[in-house]
Amino acid sequence: MNLFVGNLNPETTAASLRKLFSEFGEIVSSKVIIDNATGMSRGFGFVEMADKFHSYDAIDNLDCIFFEGSVISVKEAKGNTKGGGGSKGGGGGFKRPFKPRTPGEGNFNSRPPRDNNFSPRPPRENYTPRPRRDDDFNKL
Repeated sequence: MNLFVGNLNPETTAASLRKLFSEFGEIVSSKVIIDNATGMSRGFGFVEMADKFHSYDAIDNLDCIFFEGSVISVKEAKGNTKGGGGSKGGGGGFKRPFKPRTPGEGNFNSRPPRDNNFSPRPPRENYTPRPRRDDDFNKL
């Protein structure tokens, strides 16, 4: 089971994550995500554990603990974290191909176009506003 580990200290390494999580079971892999532009940690990583019950135990015990100078967040990883990072097409694990919407296709706008002969709603009949009372000003 793959776990997301967030709010990591910039100095945290994959080896230190592996050591922390190995207390709860067998670790398949661990990695800290690095920003390609700066070469620095992006502040999160992933730990893959062999057994899902050990993973849940790690979540219960490691979420919101103080680790290497930061209070970390540990959750079950959602989506596909192995394939779509953005460099080789696809991007972010979103499977449906991108197709931009154009005004002539489908549900581009949620409401129909306005009629050129638009007129405002007629006033309500027999409507007189209630006179203001001193209580109205005391409610503020």
